[in-house]
Amino acid sequence: MRDSRIIICFIAVALLFSGCSGCTGCNGENKETKKDNNSVASSGKPGKKDNLNISILLDLSDRISTEKYPNASMEFYKRDLGYIESIAKGFERHLRAKPIIQDDDQIQVYFEPEPQNSKINDLARNLKLSFTKDVVTKEKILQISPQYVSATKEIYTLAIKDRKYVGSDIWGFFKNKVQDYCIKPNHRNILFILTDGYIFHQDSKFTEGSKSSYLTPELVKALKLNTSNFKQTITDSGYGFIKANENLNNLEVVVLGVNAAKGNPFEREVIDQYWITWLKEMKVKNPINRPISADLPSNIDPIIQKIIRGQ
Repeated sequence: MRDSRIIICFIAVALLFSGCSGCTGCNGENKETKKDNNSVASSGKPGKKDNLNISILLDLSDRISTEKYPNASMEFYKRDLGYIESIAKGFERHLRAKPIIQDDDQIQVYFEPEPQNSKINDLARNLKLSFTKDVVTKEKILQISPQYVSATKEIYTLAIKDRKYVGSDIWGFFKNKVQDYCIKPNHRNILFILTDGYIFHQDSKFTEGSKSSYLTPELVKALKLNTSNFKQTITDSGYGFIKANENLNNLEVVVLGVNAAKGNPFEREVIDQYWITWLKEMKVKNPINRPISADLPSNIDPIIQKIIRGQ
């Protein structure tokens, strides 16, 4: 009988140690798991936040005109302002989630060409913000989105008031400036382009064979891309944007605010096809599935936040 009790006690103790061998105590966390998690965090692989370099390219062409393109639900320039606020807030959240010692992040706004109004350029210059461990503070981080909201609202107000819509040379920006302005080594580089999806500027308007440096509703109509077989027409004829750069494999591009002209049920898809093919040809990182429509900012905000989080 005594021997039986000894055996039972021995078994109970063995089971107790077996069940707790991977345990930290009362919280039930596995020691090996905790060790693995700590090693991952200290190695800086998924635990370390990327350094962000966010650029916003604004299309200040007549697409923002409240007279030419009025919209009762929300004017298109106000939609832009909502997208910009979302981008700024996403950048804020990114900084707040990082240890200060890891900070080396920046955000900025560009135009192409530069507006003739010097005040607009001054406002944009003040939106080039850099945050490193030597200068970042919680107060400065919390000022990012209010500063962006205030300054960009004034930028759009001045541009609309001036009525000097000189077009947007997005093609020229990719050709001449995107490498120097939007790509930093050892950073996650994201370029948000706020545009209706069309590209046109007189200084960069040319063709090479069947390809062009521009896209307008008039060109879509002239190329007869207004039928259901538009994809086959584009493929057979070799239509598309002329490649403006190459090996942009350290740049992510997000096209926001697409607003296709009315009258052609396939217009939006033609715009998508041009952009998707162009960005793939230039080997941008993580090519977009399709440009994002000019929807209400509240609907677009979750998409922007996911992009900034890298999801």
